[in-house]
Amino acid sequence: MSAAELTTPEAARWAARAGLPLPADRHASVAAVANHIHAVVAVLRELDFGDTPPAPAYRAGEEKPDAAV
Repeated sequence: MSAAELTTPEAARWAARAGLPLPADRHASVAAVANHIHAVVAVLRELDFGDTPPAPAYRAGEEKPDAAV
């Protein structure tokens, strides 16, 4: 999917291509939800996690208590 918003006909075409035929009254809803998900993911991709280790590196109970806030 490009950076442009998904249109109603494109939503219907992609759903059909995936084997999920949609009733005509659902095309606009599916396009709106897909566009919302795309917008959320775009924001997440802009986050800079820097030196944050991946989740599997976290060990519960091993963190050192620190009263500083």
